[in-house]
Amino acid sequence: MGAIRNHGRVPRSLHAEYYSEPGVAAREEIHSSSGVNGDWSRKYHYRHFPTRQSRDPHKLPLDLRPQPLPPLPLQPWHLRAARIKAHGDVVSGRVPLLYGESTFVFGAKFERSCPADRFFHNGDGHELWYVHEGRGLLASEYGVLPFRPGHFVVVPKATSYRVELESEDCCLLLIESRFPIVQTHAMTPMVDTEIDSPEFRLPRDEEGEFRIWTKHNGGFVTEMFLGHHPFDLIGWHGSLYPFALHSDDARPTEILGRRTSLFESGCVNARGFSVGMATGSDEAARQNADSDEAVFFANARVGARKGSVERGSLTFHAGSLPHAPQATTITRLHDERGNLAHDQVVSLQTCFEPLAVAKQAMGIAEKDYVTREFRSAQSIPVE
Repeated sequence: MGAIRNHGRVPRSLHAEYYSEPGVAAREEIHSSSGVNGDWSRKYHYRHFPTRQSRDPHKLPLDLRPQPLPPLPLQPWHLRAARIKAHGDVVSGRVPLLYGESTFVFGAKFERSCPADRFFHNGDGHELWYVHEGRGLLASEYGVLPFRPGHFVVVPKATSYRVELESEDCCLLLIESRFPIVQTHAMTPMVDTEIDSPEFRLPRDEEGEFRIWTKHNGGFVTEMFLGHHPFDLIGWHGSLYPFALHSDDARPTEILGRRTSLFESGCVNARGFSVGMATGSDEAARQNADSDEAVFFANARVGARKGSVERGSLTFHAGSLPHAPQATTITRLHDERGNLAHDQVVSLQTCFEPLAVAKQAMGIAEKDYVTREFRSAQSIPVE
């Protein structure tokens, strides 16, 4: 269970008669995960339930579903995610990159804040962001949560939110899971005092028409119309809410060395994923036949990986493929040993859940990535 927070005014007991002001009864809502077996929070709306729609919903043409590719040979991939052209906002700016049965990876590069009267509600999955570039505010019914480069941000499924940009644009690695996203395990170097929870704001008791874009059925988006402002809580209490952790506060453990395991989703020994962070680069080949792995190169310089990947690269290796740094990378690793503290990568490993590359990612995929190391070696003269 996550850390329990208490903000604003809430009654001591569940389902208690409670008033926002004299004569105005507050409306209780339970926001829960995993049915009633996971984290949950109770929220108290000023005067209306969040079901009060002012007119009929309609489906938008926006389609965030990953499009499948025709059957291709088994191969590793290099996706230059930072080259996605900035467009739209945090919803419309998403580009599907990888997908599985319960795990979906997007590159989100956007240039606008959400309109003041429009909010997003992910009905498909829980979200984990890694903020690569940009800064701003994640505003939700729970409050306001600032983010900047290096932040991991967890947004529970069915949270209503909007993003207010404070920079020209923003670039996120966005991982979505049908299962709740939680702290990995007891040895993870993340404690309650190191996460940032939303700063609670006074309720917006406002009538009007407010648009809620809801993602559903794998990537369709429906626009609904709420007759009052969704940020109308007088208080909330519980352990399910958006939170942020900065990579500067995620410290490697003696057990994990340079690697830090941070988050997991689902059951990693049955179906799900783990997300971690590492500094430096591996010097050995790896093959975990039960895990697919995607690695995002997040730092300001890629150090020993220069010439192999670039800042904002995402590499992907299916579990049945061995993978390792290229030989030229190993040479630079030895040359730069002790100077790679800023070579930071974010890794995603699924377990018993194969991932596939989405058709939308083809525009940023490096051609001939499979044979690049061989071609580079052939071009070096032998003395």
